[in-house]
Amino acid sequence: MGLTKQYLRYVAGAVFGVIGSQKANICYVMLRGSERGRYVAVAACEHVFIWDTRKAEKVLILAGQKHEVTFLRPSPDGVHLAVGYEDGAVRLFSLLNGESDVCFNGHKSAVTAMCYDALGARLVTGSKDTDVIVWDVINECGLYRLRGHKDEVTQALFLKDKNLLVTSSKDSFVKWWDLDTQHCFKTLVGHRSEVSVFAVSERRLLTGSADSELRAWDVSYPREVSRDARRQVDSPPPLAPLDDAACVVPSRKRWGHVLTRDSLTDRTFLAIFQRILTCEKAGSILREARDRVVSLTADSKARVFACHGNDAILEVFVVQSEEEVRKKMAKKLKKAKKKADAAGRDRPPEQHQGLLQDQVTSRGPAPPSLGSRDLTPIHLRRWADCLSCAGGELKVALLLQNNTVETYSLKLRDKAAAASKTARLTLGGHRSDVRTLAFSSDNLAVLSASGDTVKVWNRSTLQVVRTMACEYALCSLFVPGDRQIILGSKNGKLQIFELASGSLLETLDAHHGALWSLCLAPDQRGIVSGGADKTVKLWDFELVKDEASGHKRLTLKHRRTLQLDDDVLCVKFSPDHRLLAVSLLDCTVKVFYADTLKFFLSLYGHKLPVLCLDITHDSKLIATGSADRNVKIWGLDFGDCHRSMFAHDDSVMFLQFVPKTHLFFTAGKDKKIKQWDADKFEHIQTLEGHHREVWCLSISPNGDHLVSASHDKSLRLWERTREPIILEEEREMEREAEFEESLAKGDAPVVPGETPGEAAPAGKKTVETVKAAERIMEALELLRGENRKMEEHKYACERAGKEVREISRRLLTLGGRPSRYVLDVIKKVRSSELEVSLLVLPFPYVPELLELFNDFIRQGLEVELVCRCLFFLLKIHFGRISGSMKLLPVVDDLRTNTLSKVQDMRDLMGFNSAALQFLQRQLESKEEVMFFADATGRLADKKKRRRKRERVILTVA
Repeated sequence: MGLTKQYLRYVAGAVFGVIGSQKANICYVMLRGSERGRYVAVAACEHVFIWDTRKAEKVLILAGQKHEVTFLRPSPDGVHLAVGYEDGAVRLFSLLNGESDVCFNGHKSAVTAMCYDALGARLVTGSKDTDVIVWDVINECGLYRLRGHKDEVTQALFLKDKNLLVTSSKDSFVKWWDLDTQHCFKTLVGHRSEVSVFAVSERRLLTGSADSELRAWDVSYPREVSRDARRQVDSPPPLAPLDDAACVVPSRKRWGHVLTRDSLTDRTFLAIFQRILTCEKAGSILREARDRVVSLTADSKARVFACHGNDAILEVFVVQSEEEVRKKMAKKLKKAKKKADAAGRDRPPEQHQGLLQDQVTSRGPAPPSLGSRDLTPIHLRRWADCLSCAGGELKVALLLQNNTVETYSLKLRDKAAAASKTARLTLGGHRSDVRTLAFSSDNLAVLSASGDTVKVWNRSTLQVVRTMACEYALCSLFVPGDRQIILGSKNGKLQIFELASGSLLETLDAHHGALWSLCLAPDQRGIVSGGADKTVKLWDFELVKDEASGHKRLTLKHRRTLQLDDDVLCVKFSPDHRLLAVSLLDCTVKVFYADTLKFFLSLYGHKLPVLCLDITHDSKLIATGSADRNVKIWGLDFGDCHRSMFAHDDSVMFLQFVPKTHLFFTAGKDKKIKQWDADKFEHIQTLEGHHREVWCLSISPNGDHLVSASHDKSLRLWERTREPIILEEEREMEREAEFEESLAKGDAPVVPGETPGEAAPAGKKTVETVKAAERIMEALELLRGENRKMEEHKYACERAGKEVREISRRLLTLGGRPSRYVLDVIKKVRSSELEVSLLVLPFPYVPELLELFNDFIRQGLEVELVCRCLFFLLKIHFGRISGSMKLLPVVDDLRTNTLSKVQDMRDLMGFNSAALQFLQRQLESKEEVMFFADATGRLADKKKRRRKRERVILTVA
C-alpha cells in the first residue's frame, strides 16, 4: 500500500538564548592548561556550555541527548567533567575534546549531588530517589548503592585520607558511611528541618539548613582501627550502652564474622566504629540572611566557604590560622584584664568565652576560627562556586536566576575587602521568559521579546544582531520591509523600533489593559490589535516627518474600534481580508466582516478561554486552541466544528498554520510541540526538547524553520528535512519511548538470595542492558547451533573418510571461532552496564558461559574481563551453581586456572612497575633531573633560601 499523503519531518536544529539553566550548579573548569578561574561550566538545558569569562564567549559545548542537566562536578585533575541528568544518568565528558565515552545508569530520578575522591578514581552520586551510589571511574562500573536516607540527597563528600563518606539529605539527617563495610555508622540529628547543603574540611564540618544558622561540628579521629581491635571479636571487653540513633549495625560479613544485633560481635564492632571518629557540635554561626541556605560551597583547600540563600547576599567565610586565632584571643584577654583593673577587682579575670569565631580547640590542627565578608548585593543568586588563587585572591562565579553569569574577585587579605565584578555574561540570552516570537519576511531574522528586552537574531549564525530595551512584550511583528518592528506590551502600549539604528521611534497608548495580540493586515497597509480593555482596534501605517531629524518615519494611525463584551485574547485576519476572528475570555470566538465589522459567526464549544487561533491560507478553515487542552477545527463558511482533538496534557498556548498548507503546529504547557493535519485530523509528529512550559512559536514564511520559546529560558530552532514521516512508524517509536520510560522507572535489580539492606547493586535495568543481554544470548545460541553442526559435520566426514574443517564458513565474517565471537560480544558491552546485563541473563545460559570462561582463562584471553564476569556470576548464582553436580568439575578447573593466571598477571604488573622505577632512577642519575613531585619541592626550597638572602642583604644595607 503506497503513501496517500507525504509529511516531512522536523528535527531539532540548535538551542540558543540560554546562558545557564537554573536547575544545575555552576563550577570552574580548566581547559588545556589555562589559567585558573577563567572558564566556567554551566548547564544549558540538556547541554553543558563552557564559557570564557574574559572574552564572554562560548568555547565548548558538551552535547546532551534528551534529559535536562541537574548537576556538574569537575574531576580533581581538571581533565573530565561529570554531568548528572534528570533521568538519573551520569556521563563523564573529556574537557580536551568534549566527547563522552562513559555513562553510568543507576538512579531512578534526577542526580542532585556528586563528588570525586582525592585521586579521582571514585565518584559518588546522590539523587532524588534517596539512594547514594559509589562508582569506579577507572573500571567504569558501579561499586555499590547505599540506602538509608528518606528524602532527596543534597550533598555527598569523601573524606580525605579516609575511606569514609558523608551525605546530607532533606530528611534533616547527615550520615557517615564506612565504605569498607558499606553501612552507616553515625547519624547527625541536630537539624530540625532539611539539611540542604554542607561543606567539610579535614577537621570541621559545616551544615546549612532551612534557618539562618550554619552549624559547625568538630571532627576528630581518636584512634585508627587496628588489627588488635579486630581481634577483640574473640574476647570482647564489657561495653557501655550504645545509642541506637547514632549508630547503625552493619548487616554484612566482615573479618569472617556475621554481624547480628544481639551478638557481642556487633557491640565490639560498634565500639570500633565509634573509635573511627567523633563528631561533636562546636557551635553555630549566625548568617546575615534570615532565609534558608540554598548553596554552600568551598574551595579546593577548604579554607574559604561561600554561602547564600534566596536573597541577594553572598556570605564568604574565611577559615583563619591558629596563629591568627591566638593573637585575637590574646587581644580580647588583654582588654578583659584592663576592664577588671579599671573596676578595681582583685581576682584575675575569667577566661573569655568567645563565639565560634574565637574559640580555640585542642583537637588536632584544625583552624577553629571563621570570619565572614559579604559581597555587594545584586540579583537573586541560584548557584555559586569559589576558587582560591595565588596572592590571597578569591574568585567567585555566580549563576543568577535571570539567566546571567557573573564573576567577582575578592582580596581576602584586606581587612575591608570589597568585591569587584570581573565579568558579566548577558548578551547571549534574555533575562526573563520570551513571550513572543516573529520571523522576518526573508526567513533570515528572528525577533524575540521578553519582559525587558527585545532581540533580533540571525537565524543562520544564531548571533544577536540587535538588543533593545522595551517594556514587557506580549506580541510582536515585523513591519513589511523588515526595517521596523512593532511590539504590544503588557500595559497596553504599542512600541515601534527601527532595526538599523536600534532606536525607539514611538510609543502609542493603544489599550487600557494588556495588549494580547497583534496581526498584520493581508494588504500590508495596517495592523489590528486586541487587548484586555474589551476592544479591537484597527491601525494604518503612515509616514510622518520627524521634527528632530527632519526625515520621515513610520507611525500608526488609529482608524476604527470594535467594542466587545469581554477581554480580547487573540485576533486574526483571514488571508483574503474578508473576515476578522476574535477570541474572547468567555470561551467563544467571534467572527466579523473585516470591512464593516459586522457580526458573522460565533464559534462556541470550548470549556475554557481560547488562547490562540489561526486561519488557513485559503480562508476555509480556522483552528482554535484553548486552556481546556483541546484543539478544534472549524469551517469558516458555516461555522461548523469539523473535529475536536485532545491536543496537550495542559493548556494550548500557541497555534499556527504552516504557510500554504493545512498543517499546523501547537505548543502547550506540557513542554511539547505537536504537528497536526487539519484535513485528516491526524497527529503527525511531536517535537520534544523543551524542559518547561512552551509559551510561543513562530514559523518562517517558507515553512522550512520553526522557532519556539519556553520557560526554561531557551530558544529552539527546528528545521524541516526531506525525510518523509510514516505515521505507523512514528506511533511505534512513541510506544518504544514509553516502554523505555517504564523500564527506567522499574525496580533496581536484586541479587538472588540477598535480603534488602543498606548496600545494594549500583546499576539499574535499562533498555541498553536488556539489549546487551539479548545479544549475549543470541551469541550463545549461535554457538550451540555451530557446535551441533560441527559435530554433525565431523560425524559425516568420519563416515565418508574426508578431512574435517575446523572453522565454519558461516562464522568467517564473525571473526573465526564461535567462542571468540561470544567473547567479542561481551567485550562490546559497556563496562558500566556489564553486571546488570549478566544479572538479566537467564540461568540456563550460565553453565555454558562458565565453560567458555574456563577456556578463555586457560588460553589467556581477556583474563581481567573474564574474571570480572566470572566472579559476578558466581556471586549471584552461588546457590544453584554449588548445588549442581555437573558444574562442580567446571568450578574446580576455574579455581585452578584462575588463580594461576591471575598470579601471572600480578607478577607481570609487578615486573613492569619495577622496570619503570628502575628507568626513573636511571634517568635521574644521568640527567640529574628530578621528576615533577621532587622538582616542585626543590623549587619551593630554592625560593625560601632566596628570600632569606634578600632579607640579609636588606639588613646589611
